[in-house]
Amino acid sequence: MNTLWNRIKYSVQADLHDLLDKKEQHNPIALLNEYIRAAEKQTDSTGRLLERQAKLKAELDKERAEAAAMLDKRRAQLELAEKAGEEDLAAFARDEVRAYGSRVAELEGSILETEGELIALERKFEEMKHKVKDMKVRQLQLMGKENATRAHRRMDSFIEPENNGSVASYSEMRDYIENLGAGPKPAQPEADRSSMERRLDALTIIEECESKSV
Repeated sequence: MNTLWNRIKYSVQADLHDLLDKKEQHNPIALLNEYIRAAEKQTDSTGRLLERQAKLKAELDKERAEAAAMLDKRRAQLELAEKAGEEDLAAFARDEVRAYGSRVAELEGSILETEGELIALERKFEEMKHKVKDMKVRQLQLMGKENATRAHRRMDSFIEPENNGSVASYSEMRDYIENLGAGPKPAQPEADRSSMERRLDALTIIEECESKSV
């Protein structure tokens, strides 16, 4: 009967541990895991924006190089037109020089601004990656503490069940095993016999004696 009862209690205890394990999915570590996944997703998205910013700067550099090349070309052509006395060509070349000169200046300003923004974004991006890394370290620390707490709880429930509402402890199981080999219980001592039992035994002895004398 005791064995069956202990089996039932062990089964209930296992179900309780499974329930606790399921509830741990909603504990702070689970929430931290979810937060880290969101932070990693956001970091990846920011990284792609950073790559796009770098590509845009490269495009601006390319446009500036082309505009500067055309500016140098039109300046040389302006000088040739003026020497040749081709006023209409010279006028066209002057307009081109002004247009390309303005474009080069505007692109150079945009490049400087974009480069400054890119540097600031890169620094913030590195900071984001450090934050995510710090959260992962914190995650490992919390997981270690939680694991130790769970281990202590289960060990304590086995070692000191009376303090933890658990089932049979090691000492109880040891006593049970030792009692299995103890053999039958010794006969009851005289002090444990009732007066009625002693009187019946006395009558039996008297009857035996009378039978022998006859």
